[in-house]
Amino acid sequence: MVRIRLRMVGSKHQVSFRLVATDLESPRDGRFLELLGQYNPRTEPGTIVLEEARVLYWLGQGAQPSDSASQLLRQSGTLDRFARLRQGESLDALVAEAKAAQGARVVSPKTRRVAKPKGQAKSKKSKKAVAAAEVA
Repeated sequence: MVRIRLRMVGSKHQVSFRLVATDLESPRDGRFLELLGQYNPRTEPGTIVLEEARVLYWLGQGAQPSDSASQLLRQSGTLDRFARLRQGESLDALVAEAKAAQGARVVSPKTRRVAKPKGQAKSKKSKKAVAAAEVA
């Protein structure tokens, strides 16, 4: 059975994912059948780049998306387009629509998420510095 799932790439704390079609029994970062797209969660909003025609092909062949992959496909509108493909719309029109939707989405790959506020100060020195800053 073929699954569409995410494959981790990148280094620690700089992770991004590839969307791949793979055999059900292959390990997460192991052998895969075809590369279908990329997902970068470190941008705001997350960057999703898909080869729409190939994703629709694998879905048509019975590939099952994992939970996280189905969320990405739903977010990009691919699952809706697949349902319309099953109803008889042409593949070329759906792929052109997907390219237009992807082009309309403005995301800079250099954009970072807003830093979350830091937790409690750990050392006595930094606690004193925080207290002095609050007073001033």
